[in-house]
Amino acid sequence: MEVEITLGGVARPGTARKNKTGTWKVYMPVVDHKKCILCMRCLHNCPEPCITSVDDKIEIDLDYCKGCGICSSVCPVDAIDMVYEEK
Repeated sequence: MEVEITLGGVARPGTARKNKTGTWKVYMPVVDHKKCILCMRCLHNCPEPCITSVDDKIEIDLDYCKGCGICSSVCPVDAIDMVYEEK
């Protein structure tokens, strides 16, 4: 039995860096670097690979962040606030 699958809106493999999804968000994460203890929970729980650790501080690439708030909710020291993004 053969089944034809229509791809529709599915992105092709290897195109993720071309598909900037940051405009989808309503809230954006803001990191308080003075509170951050570099536990990396935000980095490991982010469903998009948009959080990195650079020079001993967390950086969030807002071009790809969808504003889900998982990083903020898993932070044990409340170092990430979700702030309304005015457009």
